Amino acid sequence: MALCLASRRLGGRGFRSLLSPGASGRALSVAGMASSSLAASPLLRADGFIGGRWVSAAATFPVLDPASGTELLQVSDCGVPESREAVSAAHSAFQSWRETTAKERSDLLRKWFDLMIRNKEDLAKIITAENGKPLKEALGEIMYSASFLEWFSEEARRIYGDIIPVPNKDRRVLVLKQPLGVATIITPWNFPSAMITRKVGAALAAGCTVVVKPAEDTPLSALALAELASQAGIPAGVFNVVPCSRKNAPSVGEALCTDPLVGKISFTGSTATGKILLQHAAGTVKRVSMELGGHAPFIVFDSANVDQAVAGAMASKYRNSGQTCVCSNRFLVQKGIHDAFVKKFAEVIEKELHVGNGFEAGTTQGPLINEKAVEKVEKHVRDAVSKGASIVTGGKRHSLGRNFFEPTLLSNVTPSMLCTQEETFGPLAPVIKFDTEEEALAIANSANVGLAGYFYSQDPSQIWRVAERLEVGMVGINEGLLSSVECPFGGVKQSGIGREGSKYGVDEYLEVKYVCFGGV
Repeated sequence: MALCLASRRLGGRGFRSLLSPGASGRALSVAGMASSSLAASPLLRADGFIGGRWVSAAATFPVLDPASGTELLQVSDCGVPESREAVSAAHSAFQSWRETTAKERSDLLRKWFDLMIRNKEDLAKIITAENGKPLKEALGEIMYSASFLEWFSEEARRIYGDIIPVPNKDRRVLVLKQPLGVATIITPWNFPSAMITRKVGAALAAGCTVVVKPAEDTPLSALALAELASQAGIPAGVFNVVPCSRKNAPSVGEALCTDPLVGKISFTGSTATGKILLQHAAGTVKRVSMELGGHAPFIVFDSANVDQAVAGAMASKYRNSGQTCVCSNRFLVQKGIHDAFVKKFAEVIEKELHVGNGFEAGTTQGPLINEKAVEKVEKHVRDAVSKGASIVTGGKRHSLGRNFFEPTLLSNVTPSMLCTQEETFGPLAPVIKFDTEEEALAIANSANVGLAGYFYSQDPSQIWRVAERLEVGMVGINEGLLSSVECPFGGVKQSGIGREGSKYGVDEYLEVKYVCFGGV
């Protein structure tokens, strides 16, 4: 009955392929679990959300389960016309949304947060179905995602201006902070809920309206957020979502970034795509925030506690199967502690990591997002081994096949290998042995990106030196997990522009206006 109801609600675009008789027994049982969970969810939507209405496009595109390859849903494939319609709706809504009080915006964001918490299990299941991450991790993402709405509901009431004393006795000078206008929000697939709320929470708190273009692999989480925004009473046109296929993504992205009614672009994704969007923004000199590629170093000095460093490495590297922008990509381990660290790291990987479908109990490592992602990990392993690296554990596709890859640890790695020169975005940990602090910093800072960096040391002087000299936007000292709603998230070099979260995040959506009163 639930499946029939879902099919009618989604205009017949239900879960047909999940139940196909050609599926294997194990895949069928897991796919059946996913379809049952999603079919019963009132948050599952298949159309774009524009101006407070669910809008169908002329064509659709499939959303696939990365674990089995089966089709979850056909979703409206929005194009340039729908994108322009969404921008127009957001611009119209901005005229009234900007006039709401900070208290009104705060209350609405809080209602949205409350609804996310109330529906956290359904939201987590949607993430696991379309992204593949283990259900426990997906639930963690929903709590993290909701926390941005809670945080910015509070920050909405703390957007302060200034009164500036000047030498002229007949003048009074004020500084006002005002919303930028319509913001284009373009988000990735690896955190399909949290990357939206981190941007949108700040934008709405500031008084901006938004058009969200979610990743083509994971649009269902964005559409579920739209459903909850509507239930929370967010006014029509304030929050819009335009899902689209990979084929339409370039034209939709260009339309959303060049429209003269758009005042702000916020993007999380690859550095290459970020550069294209910056070119689009240049034509009308739009404000931009960019959270781009990472290539995080993880340095273990001789004074480090080995057990603590390994625990941090596990948390940093293998969360979401290594598909996070801040996960460690290069492990630099000093020669005195190197062998003990590699031995312990391998033991913990083999004992604690369990590859499987995200809906299965006990799974800690889900699939990679698609075949292309698996091929990149294979390429990096193959290149490293051909140049002298040793496989300590893992090193190949998992027996589950498709998009599953074994958690992998390499030793005897050198900076000339591909895996140390570009971001892998998968479950691969390459270890480089180094001699001195200066050598480690030189390798760590050799990248043209600088999002996050981690190091383990018990030497207070060294801790200060290395923290200050690492060329990254965020540093973890004896800590493998950095992200927190209260803290500024962002990078340096080609890792991006601006900061998200924290008290600084809302400033990305505000203009500063100087007002001078004369003749007082």
